[in-house]
Amino acid sequence: MGKTDGFLLYGRVLPSKLKTEDRIKNFEEFVHRPSEEQLNCQAARCMDCGIPFCQNGCPLGNVIPEFNDAVYHKHWERAYRILISTNNFPEFTGRVCPAPCESACVLGINSEPVTIEEVEKNIMEIAFELGFVQPKIPHYRTGKKVAVVGSGPAGLAAACQLNQEGHSVTVFEKDEKIGGLLRFGIPDFKLDKSIVERRVEWMRAEGIEFRTSVNVGVNYSAEQLHRSFDAIVLAMGSTVPKKLRIPNSDAKGIYYAMDFLKQSNKKVSGIPFSEEEIDVKGKKVVVIGGGDTGSDCIGNSNRQGASVIHQIYYKPMQPTARDKTMPWPDYPALLQITSSHEEGCDRRWSVNSKEFIKDAEGNLKGVRLVEAEWTKNEDSGAWELYTEKPGSEFVIECDIAFIALGYTHVEHRGLVEALDIHLDPKGNLIGTNKEYKTNQTKIFSCGDARKGQSLVVWAIAEGRECAEKVDEFLKQI
Repeated sequence: MGKTDGFLLYGRVLPSKLKTEDRIKNFEEFVHRPSEEQLNCQAARCMDCGIPFCQNGCPLGNVIPEFNDAVYHKHWERAYRILISTNNFPEFTGRVCPAPCESACVLGINSEPVTIEEVEKNIMEIAFELGFVQPKIPHYRTGKKVAVVGSGPAGLAAACQLNQEGHSVTVFEKDEKIGGLLRFGIPDFKLDKSIVERRVEWMRAEGIEFRTSVNVGVNYSAEQLHRSFDAIVLAMGSTVPKKLRIPNSDAKGIYYAMDFLKQSNKKVSGIPFSEEEIDVKGKKVVVIGGGDTGSDCIGNSNRQGASVIHQIYYKPMQPTARDKTMPWPDYPALLQITSSHEEGCDRRWSVNSKEFIKDAEGNLKGVRLVEAEWTKNEDSGAWELYTEKPGSEFVIECDIAFIALGYTHVEHRGLVEALDIHLDPKGNLIGTNKEYKTNQTKIFSCGDARKGQSLVVWAIAEGRECAEKVDEFLKQI
């Protein structure tokens, strides 16, 4: 490393953010751009540690010490080349990844880890500004045609890789814009949609064809898809939400989180929508579920002007520091305080939803809850033996409730049924181990559709690996 004592000289410093009272006035990104000097100092903290566990922590295997060294020396083009050798979309992961690489950073054993994610994001932005990022047009075409169904991070990564191998790639997307979760799930204040559209335009310039508003299996037949392409990649994501089966779930004012997030993203982008408008301005909101999707509902609700927001967690509050059940370099299950939580939210842990309360007209008026008691397994750290605390029921008044409990599996109706793709016990598409093949010849699966609900960085890794197997298959036919 260029600065072998950098970790002793510099502390971990993250970029400043716009004040909460100002950033909730709009949906724009609010993290300030660090100076090159700040980036150089943060990159200098990367140690000559011998075994870079950060690379193992990253699902993509990013070559982190090398790009940190390049940033320290201000060799921006070299840093960019190193970064894109393993990651198709650093501008996405640098904004929305929970950074398992930082949890595995050796410096994190007895100090604060290197700001890897922030360095990564800014390498990419500087590369765009300096003109290093240019469409990479394949020198030849193989004559083979590949369909990618789904334009989320897994589908885009697979399309990128297959196009570079010289195959002609067409990406099918059921919505009116490309990006999947990146476009319609993640709010603009975390990932501005101009960032997504910039990347899509580069991919289009590289020769990839995008077809929007095409729901394969509905308005474009599975038979036509099978007949027209030499290989098919299914990357539709995990989109069937987990249900909350309690009384009065039919009350008006109860929505699945993704319905709210998708509509909100459309509003911000000026995209028309035909479904019922979900407007929380002046409303009392309850978010049921403690993950990133629930957090995004909080951020959107604050920006829409909700009067009060509660977030309900079924399990106890996570610890704030590693314990024996979370040894380094494993990714620790620690308490997450997101930017949306900073903006205002009442969080409640160890409470279970018992019943929605509605008025005579069927409108949601509240949710009845009960305090939960848990026993912790001291060896594994897992919470077990849930019981309800006697006499602890209470009601939170609300006008709107968002169910953010995650997703069960890929949508089975339509394309999956038409292609007769086998499913695993959880309802995900079969994609045999690391071969990514389904039970049908020439059809492959990757991302959340195959793996189940996961991270954007895992989706990109799945798309890249799947593309490699598809390329091997195409070379044999």
